[in-house]
Amino acid sequence: MTVLTAFAVPHPPLIIPEVGQGRERGIQATVDAYEEVGRRIATLAPETIVVSSPHATLYRDYFHISPGRSARGDFSAYGAHGAAYRVAYDEDLTDALAEACEAAGISGGTGYERERRLDHATMIPVHFIGKHFEDFKLVRIGLSGLNAGEHYRMGMLIQQVAAELGRRVVYVASGDLSHKLLESGPYGFAPEGPVFDSRVTADFASGDFLDLLALDPSLAERAAECGLRSFQMMAGALDRTAVSPELLSYEGPFGVGYGIAAFTPTGAEGADESRAFLERWGGLRSEDLARRKEAEDPYVRLARSSLEAYVRERRHIDPPRDLPSELTGRRAGCFVSLKVDGQLRGCIGTILPVRANLAEEICANAISAGTHDPRFAPVTAAELGELVYDVDVLTEPEPIASADELDPVRYGVIVATSDGRRGVLLPDLDGVDTVDEQISIAASKAGIDLRRDDYHLERFEVVRHL
Repeated sequence: MTVLTAFAVPHPPLIIPEVGQGRERGIQATVDAYEEVGRRIATLAPETIVVSSPHATLYRDYFHISPGRSARGDFSAYGAHGAAYRVAYDEDLTDALAEACEAAGISGGTGYERERRLDHATMIPVHFIGKHFEDFKLVRIGLSGLNAGEHYRMGMLIQQVAAELGRRVVYVASGDLSHKLLESGPYGFAPEGPVFDSRVTADFASGDFLDLLALDPSLAERAAECGLRSFQMMAGALDRTAVSPELLSYEGPFGVGYGIAAFTPTGAEGADESRAFLERWGGLRSEDLARRKEAEDPYVRLARSSLEAYVRERRHIDPPRDLPSELTGRRAGCFVSLKVDGQLRGCIGTILPVRANLAEEICANAISAGTHDPRFAPVTAAELGELVYDVDVLTEPEPIASADELDPVRYGVIVATSDGRRGVLLPDLDGVDTVDEQISIAASKAGIDLRRDDYHLERFEVVRHL
């Protein structure tokens, strides 16, 4: 057994006494469970602790593994300059893991480091482990914007490389649950917050890693969590391994969910085929994509047909003659959005119509969303089967006197200046819950400084086709 055990842990800075200044007693159940984690790790005496952190260097399409001999960090950003930590890195395991990523076709390695210092989501577990056990080396891995399956595969590589090196490893998945549990909390309340936390803690208690992989990314986004992908990577490190799961604690008195769980292997590593979750997740994903495609309405089918013809054949299609009259007999602005595994892959649209009819508008904007969104590389033919499309048809924008006339669920917003800059944001987007957030994002898209620039607001409604 090389992965001796695994833990899911949170990272609230106030749990560090120098930061909390007594407030840590408000999450005493989390403190007590963290101490238990430290004691259990001391008993196991691992050579290496692998920490996956949502606050280490993070890229959309790359897993960053921290390089070097060692790293330091402190909580000076939280006013606690004396709470400082140093760790020695396991360079052999780090290098072997980077090589394994290349061999396995996983986008990951030790390149592109932006911040060498330890992040708080790494230092907090190090704090509690170090109170009980100090003779270990660390491997720190950042998360990515890649899907659940890729995070699971990264965890599988950790299991594989640890076995090849004969390294005795403990895995620590750092991550908070929902940040939107209470209206009085720092991030407010969203109904998806308690739903997300209930689901994840149930998975912790039962060891249901398949459900962790299959959890709807939209639910996670609206819950404003930061731990799910860390937990998915942890699950991969226990691939095909029977475990005894324990939910050691859960609480959220400050509006953020803190859960601690332990997963102790009870059988031979990699020997339990009933816990080979990657293939099963892939099957569920394929079924979901097929269901979505089957349910697409004419608007979405038209967008898909247009982009697929262009990517595969560089051909612009003519809208079919049997389309509903609302597509061929009227003009309207529209936006086409593309997602892969819940993550935005492209979004381009027109506020007002520029084509002969709505059908032509959709065809053109679908191609633009897939090939001309400056935030993303053009969609490839290999990605076409994974895309999920939204088509938003806009009403004509109307000027408003103030932000009081906005609602982020009902209305999209346009922030415009007299020199022609216009930032647009659609309504009812995951993670955009307030009017202030909506206006700020729209303004930033057009390079508008809300404090200095003279701007005006417009609003519009959409009919969303899925």
